[in-house]
This record gives sequence, structure tokens and C-alpha cells, in this order.
Amino acid sequence: MGTSKAGQEINSQPGVWTNHMVAELAQQLPRSGCLVGAIGCGTSLYVAQSYASWRESQGHGQTDAYPASLAPRREWDCLIAISRSGTTTEVLDALRRSRAAAKIAITAGQEGPLASVVDEMLVLPFADEESVVQTRFATTALITLLTSVGYNVQAAVADTAAGAGADLDRRVWQSARQFVFVGVGWTFGIANEAALKLREMAGHWSESYPAMEYRHGPISATDSATVLWGFGPRDEALVASARAAGAFVHWPECDPVASLVSVQRLGIALADQRGYDADAPRHLTRSVVLASSNES
Repeated sequence: MGTSKAGQEINSQPGVWTNHMVAELAQQLPRSGCLVGAIGCGTSLYVAQSYASWRESQGHGQTDAYPASLAPRREWDCLIAISRSGTTTEVLDALRRSRAAAKIAITAGQEGPLASVVDEMLVLPFADEESVVQTRFATTALITLLTSVGYNVQAAVADTAAGAGADLDRRVWQSARQFVFVGVGWTFGIANEAALKLREMAGHWSESYPAMEYRHGPISATDSATVLWGFGPRDEALVASARAAGAFVHWPECDPVASLVSVQRLGIALADQRGYDADAPRHLTRSVVLASSNES
């Protein structure tokens, strides 16, 4: 894994998260009581989902998360847009339409059109990537957002550095046909991102659900070639149901962000197994820039 760009970037994450700029930038994010919206596309959307759910669950105020293409013209106190490249068409369109009192962008670079449509740019150049697939930028953006609302990010740093994410045994993933990721509470966004990583890196069948939704239909596709990977507090009843259906259950008792890093490593391993280039997945580019937009 270490020889690919993505592999090197994945390994670098604990050090990147402890960069002094993370805490400094977190101070510029909305405080408790603000009505906040968060938008993004793909990976950035799932970062927004995780942040929004955590912030609201901890009593910091109503926090909405939307795909940029579906963002309403809601009068938020602050709209946070997450975009590594700063050039994603749907994000720019949503910001131009927005009625939010303040608009903040979290991005990897100063250049590009994003600066012209927001009030403040929070730039994470130390987390930028060469790989098309997002790994460390996404987790660093999430760590920055979570830091702003009191999350214990040191647990994520320590668990990742110690390998507590518990990488899946090779014999299990080599024979798996389907990966199902489930999240409890705010970790549903992380489950979404985990499933996306395996699709992007390795073209592998992967799905994601809120943990309590797994038994409402998705379990019907489960068999002995299914891996169920859980994030957040372990649901023993769900584990029992999945095992009874034949699944191999992997639910590490560690920080959810550290567990996501293990999924990133799995994506590299699956890509190698299947002959995929995890640095430059099929049909993907670093940014989606549309020739024209139908949005008004």
C-alpha cells in the first residue's frame, strides 16, 4: 500500500490531523446556537453529514446537510461548503444561490472561483492530495469540523496511529462479494464514505445504511460472502441478525474515524487484487466541472 500515492497519503493522516492549523481553523467555524447548513458532493457530502449529525446531537444547534445539487435556499446563519478542489460546479452554484447570512468554504487551495462566492476560506493545504481519491483531505476536514464542536479528536489520532482500526483479515476480504457498512448516529456519514471508498478504489460492490435500517430490506441480500462493517456503538441484536444470515461481522471498538482509515487501506488492497489503479479510478477526475448548469 505504501508505494501508491493514495497509500502514502492514507499513512500520513495521524500526523496531518495534529497540524496546528486544524485547531486554529476550527476556531473560525460556527459556535453553538447558530443555524448551520453544510454541503458537498461525494466524499465531501459524507463529511458534511457526519459533522451535521454530531453537532446537532451534542446540542450545538440545528445543523443541516445536503448534497450541493439539492441545497435549498434556506436562511442559515452560516453555510459551510466543503470542496477539496474549490472548482466543483454544484458547490459553486449552491453558494451563489444561497441566502445564508455567512458562507464559509473548507478547501485545499487558495486558487479558483470558490473565494469569490464565500465570505471566508478555511484552507487545508497540508492535507491536499495527489491521488484522485479523497482520503486525508476528507478526514482532515472532518477532524477540523468536529474539533469546532468539542469532539475528542485525540482518540482518532491515537487509535489510527496504534492501528486500532483493526484491518480486516486477508482471508475474509479476499473471498467477500459484498461489503455492507452501517453507522449508528453521526457515523452514518462515515459508513457512506466507507462504501464509496471501495466503489471508487476497487469497483467493489459496497452499500451503506443507518444501522437500524439494515434489517428493513438490505439483509435479504446477505449471505456467506457478505462482510458487515459497523461504525459507532456496537448493536448486538443487529450483529446476531447479520451472523444468522451468514455475514462476517467486523465492528471494531475504536474511534470511527480510525476505523474509516482501515477501510481506506482495504480499498487499496482490493484494488491491487482486482488490478485497479487506486490513485486514478476509472471514470473519475479530481473535480467535477460541468460545461454548463441548469440551475438558476
